[in-house]
Amino acid sequence: MDRSDKILDILITGGTLLTMAAPADIIETPMIGIRDGKILFVEPMDPPSGYIPEAHEVIDASGCLVMPGLVNTHTHLPMILFRGLADDLPLMTWLNDHIFPTEARYINRDTVYTASFLAIAEMILSGTTTFCDGYFFEGSVARAAIESGIRAVVSQGFIDSPSSDRFDSSGHATVAEKFLQKWHDRSPLLTPALICHSPYICSPDTLTTIKAVSRDHQSLFLIHLAETREEVALLRERYGKKPVHLLQDLDLLDEATIAAHCIWLEHDELDLLAKAGVKVAHDPESNMKLGAGVAPVPEMLRRGIDVGLGTDGCASNNNLDLFGEMGMCAKLHKVFTSDPTVMKAEKVVEMATLGGARVLGMADRIGSISPGKSADIILVNMNQPHSTPLYNPFSHVVYSASGADVLTSIIGGQVVMRNRRLLSIDLNEIMGEVRRIGAAIRDDRDYRRSARG
Repeated sequence: MDRSDKILDILITGGTLLTMAAPADIIETPMIGIRDGKILFVEPMDPPSGYIPEAHEVIDASGCLVMPGLVNTHTHLPMILFRGLADDLPLMTWLNDHIFPTEARYINRDTVYTASFLAIAEMILSGTTTFCDGYFFEGSVARAAIESGIRAVVSQGFIDSPSSDRFDSSGHATVAEKFLQKWHDRSPLLTPALICHSPYICSPDTLTTIKAVSRDHQSLFLIHLAETREEVALLRERYGKKPVHLLQDLDLLDEATIAAHCIWLEHDELDLLAKAGVKVAHDPESNMKLGAGVAPVPEMLRRGIDVGLGTDGCASNNNLDLFGEMGMCAKLHKVFTSDPTVMKAEKVVEMATLGGARVLGMADRIGSISPGKSADIILVNMNQPHSTPLYNPFSHVVYSASGADVLTSIIGGQVVMRNRRLLSIDLNEIMGEVRRIGAAIRDDRDYRRSARG
């Protein structure tokens, strides 16, 4: 440990630490020193010596699990405005008849900014310290992320039909360039990226154009892939190819590509993803709610594909709680494979932490509690009826805990939530603003229904 005279910014003591630096690595009654946003040391407390380093803030984690902040690898934050708007519908009906028309009328820079703040608040309250977003007016998401102090990958979205951003496909390259240039190095917590919605909504020209810009800037490239049977059938009819084969022929597959969903893929397609180093964002709750299917995640992991967890947007999931996503992931694949040994708790927690960091290319900075890494840390209250008794902390995280158990969140060495009180967001104010937007959307839909009637 660094025994220098320089005072620590934060010292965390006590509790049970899941470092995620090695499989099932647990330290009882740890001592974690944080200075200048980084983890300085991690070690068991030393009762015989009684030595406690001096710190500006000492956080007592007794009764808590201390673990890396969770990493949400795929979401659309502004869609929190559409939570519960059009539930219990197939994906294509949901998108074409409800989501796309409502986006066209109500998505703009101001609504995206407001909605993003509420989504960020929900994530911090439930233990997420890093998210990867893709949407329109993504600069507004970036502003909200910087102001709230959360770590973020913000991805400007592209589709071929005119989007809410009011630019057409002829200007895609210019928009992509300007976005990456504008948000590069704006904050150490912010990473700009690009997302094409999907190969059935984006033309080959759009896909290759945006991927070329992302390569030039060494940025991440995101895409929805093989989410439904209908999508796969449409691509076969349009191009005569399987989804991954189409992306391979367009030269879109590499280690900087993150593919979301990846449900309806055949074995040869999984082999291509593994060979190219493509990363996968797994969204089990959204996939289930839309009846899209079950992604072959155990097969992906056996091939060495990096898989992280995502919530997708609140319109297709209805919450941003990665604890719930962990439990659903573990149980879904057990029942789907009829094998209770797949997706063990330790692996699922890794997918939500270090695995998610690998997907986002950040494993050198976040995802585990190790000296030299950024101090993205959460404290989870285990002094709860549903967490008593405690035998295996990994099992409790996956099968018992919820986002409401998170007491404290630290991001980049800054405490952003203390004892469930957000320190960078006025929650009541932002909820009130979102309610006003929601009332306008609801009244407009009611008017259109009555007009049709």
